[in-house]
Amino acid sequence: MSLPPIVVLVTGDPIAETLATRGGFLELIRAAAPAFADAPWVAYDVRVLNVLPDLTDALGVIITGSPLSVTARLPWMEQTAARLAELVRAEVPVLGICFGHQLLGHALGGRVAANPRGREMGSVPFTSWVADPVVGDTGTWPVNTTHLDSVVELPPGARVLGSTALEPHAAVRFGPRAWGVQHHPEIDAAVLRQYIAARRPALLAEGLDTAAIEGNVQEAPRAAAVLERFLRLAAEEREGASSALAGAASGSPV
Repeated sequence: MSLPPIVVLVTGDPIAETLATRGGFLELIRAAAPAFADAPWVAYDVRVLNVLPDLTDALGVIITGSPLSVTARLPWMEQTAARLAELVRAEVPVLGICFGHQLLGHALGGRVAANPRGREMGSVPFTSWVADPVVGDTGTWPVNTTHLDSVVELPPGARVLGSTALEPHAAVRFGPRAWGVQHHPEIDAAVLRQYIAARRPALLAEGLDTAAIEGNVQEAPRAAAVLERFLRLAAEEREGASSALAGAASGSPV
């Protein structure tokens, strides 16, 4: 069965060095999901689109990270948030990453603000409290993260799946087919080092130990696996629905 397109809603660009050496968030996400390298991928830059197309037939919708803040409430953010709420209600598979996680929380009635615990950056321990088909089994493993804002108040019905020392809402299931992760499953150790170098003046100004942050950088394969698990679940559900429809049309049991 040919897959419908995987849609990536682009909300920002990586830092300049990463953009030049590894590409934008679409390229980073695709590289972190090699099992779906041959699937159709479509990107929409929501910062410049006047109207988003109908996305209800997408295999899944992934919202990228961004250097911007959801608290800016720019018109394109509010437009995209409204569409995300529609997609969640329609039970289209949706995954928000970092800014995308926050925009999804805002779209569904939560509140985004500066993380009261401060900036979170580097390879940090993430604890999964609830076994989930996208986030993974219970346990603790490293995730690569860089953010200032957080979903400080969850929307109604959202369920926390995991946390870090500085981020209590590090992974959230917002609905039956909607997830958000505050970390970056698409960022590997090399890219994270680029981010730390670019953010070094801000980190030092905040009194953070950049040498310690850099020294702890590592690959985070269990975090990266979120992308393939999300897409695999979406593909399996789509295939199951198609089989059920075919069986109903033929009168055969499924």
